[in-house]
Amino acid sequence: MKHDLQAELIELLEKIVLNNSAFSSNANLQNLLILTAIKADPSRVKDYIYRLDNFDGPAVAEKAIEFGQYEEAFEIYKKFGRKVEAIKVLLQHLHDLDRAHDYANKVDEAAVWSELGHAYLDANQVPDAIAAYLRSSDSSRYVQVIDACTAVGCYEDLVKYLLMVRKKVKEAKVDSELLYSYARINNLGEIDAFLHTSHQANLQSVGDRCFDEGMYEAARLLFTNIPNWGRLASTLVRLHRFQEAVDAARKANSAKTWKEVCFACVEEGEFKLAQLCGLNIIVNADDLDEVSEFYQRRGHFDQLMALMESGLGLERAHMGIFTELGILYAKFKPEKLMEHLKLFGKRLNIPRLIRVCEEQGHWRELVHLYIMYDEYDNAAHCMMAHSSASWDHVTFKDVVVKVSNVDVYYKGIRFYLQEHPELLADVMKAMETRLDHARVVGMFRKEGHLPLIKDYLLNVQKVNILEVNEAVNELLVDEEDFEGLRSSITTYDNFDQIGLATRLEKHELLEFRRLAAYVYKKNLRWKKAVELAKADKLYKDAMETVAVSGAPELAEELLRWFVEAKEPECFAACLYTCYELLRPDVVLEVAWMNKLMDYAMPYMIQAVKEYSGKVDLLMSERKEAKEAVQAQQDNMQKAQAQANSFQMLMPLALPAPQMPGMAPDHGSFVGAPPAGYGAAAGFTGHQGYGGY
Repeated sequence: MKHDLQAELIELLEKIVLNNSAFSSNANLQNLLILTAIKADPSRVKDYIYRLDNFDGPAVAEKAIEFGQYEEAFEIYKKFGRKVEAIKVLLQHLHDLDRAHDYANKVDEAAVWSELGHAYLDANQVPDAIAAYLRSSDSSRYVQVIDACTAVGCYEDLVKYLLMVRKKVKEAKVDSELLYSYARINNLGEIDAFLHTSHQANLQSVGDRCFDEGMYEAARLLFTNIPNWGRLASTLVRLHRFQEAVDAARKANSAKTWKEVCFACVEEGEFKLAQLCGLNIIVNADDLDEVSEFYQRRGHFDQLMALMESGLGLERAHMGIFTELGILYAKFKPEKLMEHLKLFGKRLNIPRLIRVCEEQGHWRELVHLYIMYDEYDNAAHCMMAHSSASWDHVTFKDVVVKVSNVDVYYKGIRFYLQEHPELLADVMKAMETRLDHARVVGMFRKEGHLPLIKDYLLNVQKVNILEVNEAVNELLVDEEDFEGLRSSITTYDNFDQIGLATRLEKHELLEFRRLAAYVYKKNLRWKKAVELAKADKLYKDAMETVAVSGAPELAEELLRWFVEAKEPECFAACLYTCYELLRPDVVLEVAWMNKLMDYAMPYMIQAVKEYSGKVDLLMSERKEAKEAVQAQQDNMQKAQAQANSFQMLMPLALPAPQMPGMAPDHGSFVGAPPAGYGAAAGFTGHQGYGGY
């Protein structure tokens, strides 16, 4: 072989093997002949295969394959009945599927069909592969077959294949893919029948695949059989079977399902069904806004309000429903907003509604919300800023007394001054306890509208404030109301009295000049008051002023003035009125010198009587004093005499015994009274107490 003698070897072996010799059936020689031909002369190999029968076919075939002689290998395998290896040569080396298919038909063995099926599958000829597998009843590669069918979409063939596989393999994937294939070929009857048999299919997974791929009828059957009410409701929505979808959603009782069905019904104009769904959604505060936004984006405002109105009566109705309805009224039906606020004020999210009303310009409702939320300052500001729409006098009065910022009071006063001056007094009466009256007076004095608040000033004058009193007095002067002015200055004294008097003394009306004198009188300016009274010939006032002053010199001056003015009657009246201040000698002198003694005589008589009475009183008092002194002395003498009478009744005192070393007292006598005691009355040789 090393010296390229293959041809000679072949000729030798042919003579030995092919000619009828003793070595013709020798297997080794036949093997050597064919192998040598494979290497040296491939054209002879096929002839040798046909003519020889006792060689090692599989080994020779492998060698033929090794040297690329696939036809010869196929013939060898076919001759030796190695059908699987034969078809593998056709498939793997010759790549002739048609020839392989013919060969499989010819031999019609399961293993051969299986190999052909594998080849078809690898070549992505899925229907042919399935047909081959069905001929072989081979279920070994069902996973790859399923994937291949899914990729190319040949589900009718897959159904046939899976029905075969299902007889051999009890796997959930097989049953699931069978159901899915039924769905893909729209064989709903088979699906229903399958579901009523024992199976291991994952219905949820298949149903989800059907739903995702738009096979809703199949999905409906699957979800109904599970049952999965939520997915069933979604499926029924896609099928436009909304009533059934609502029933399924009711059984699912899931917010997500309710929303899906509700939104689908809204899109289709099924608002009654949408409302049934919506009522189960809006009871969850977190989902309410989503429902409202969905309706509003599509312009279904009336239907949304109807939904919210129906939700008010639900047992689980919460603040969000009432608030959302209020917002909808504010945006789309403002005529119902105020009624809603009054009915359900305690169940509203007031800050949120406040923002909406501000945006929508519902000022009257905004004021109501501010009051409900105890934001009285904002309520007052709103009424003043948007008075044409929100102001109400009674409401403003109720609000303004509750504000916390005092500046609101004065803004309110300016507002009424500009827009409702006829009601100014009423609103100020409501605020009077919280106003700085001096500031109010200053404000109106600056504006020149003090007369508008006269009633207010009269009401608050009781606090006796300087600015208020002066404002009231100024108004009364301007109105020439002297009686009111007299009452004011008499009752309330906290004002510039001298300034008022100075102004009044030049007034053209007598009564006001008289009030000027009265003010001077109150301020102890007696002389000025008297001068004003004399100037206006108000002699009685002058006399009364002098009498009150207690000044004798004023009384004498007025008396002389009456004489000079030749008013004898007033002279007499002055004597009576100023009686306590006038000295009789002065009166007598003036009367005598001016020949008015007749007018002075009543005074003199009274003066004489008074002085006589005083003298008599003094004498009587003197006499009574003397009598009292004498009575006191008599009482003292009686007391002394009684004391002496007690001494006479006492025993005589004995002398003390003489002590050793003491000299006798010869000067003493027995019976002498102890020192400090006087002798008894009538005792011989002695006078009694007091010399009596």
